[in-house]
Amino acid sequence: MSTLANRSVQRVAAALDAADAAGRVVELATTARTAEDAAAALGVPVGAIVKSLVFAVAGEPVLALVAGDRRCAAAALADALDLEGEVERASADLVRTATGFAIGGVPPVAHLRPLPTAIDASLGRFAVLWAAAGHPHCVFRTTLDELRHLTGGTLSDTLGVVDG
Repeated sequence: MSTLANRSVQRVAAALDAADAAGRVVELATTARTAEDAAAALGVPVGAIVKSLVFAVAGEPVLALVAGDRRCAAAALADALDLEGEVERASADLVRTATGFAIGGVPPVAHLRPLPTAIDASLGRFAVLWAAAGHPHCVFRTTLDELRHLTGGTLSDTLGVVDG
């Protein structure tokens, strides 16, 4: 059975349709569980992969959309969202409760409730971006402008940092 029929993937496809997004969900032959896996499967730079990372700020879930070749600067996340409180990586339970998706397939859209969202401005290096679509084998094509429109996210120049 195709993963495109998966209920989570269908939620993402419906959200994209409702927002008149240009991209459609694509099923990959290999996993896109990590940014490196997705980039290899798509033949694109790792930085063109959007990582959807859920954190908790003062216990409340927030979303960070970060380039695949960057890591999230947790200290910058609360500032980017104009929130106060300790920033922690969300537990798998909080991720599922807040988004309705499991880690490894969390998309930037179609969550159970809207999440405050910060977007790594370095994603603007790429004309085409790819994001998870609700299943480890599914992604969708987008752009930075469309991602901002879809999520209502705030761009941050300090969110994504390069290791080293």
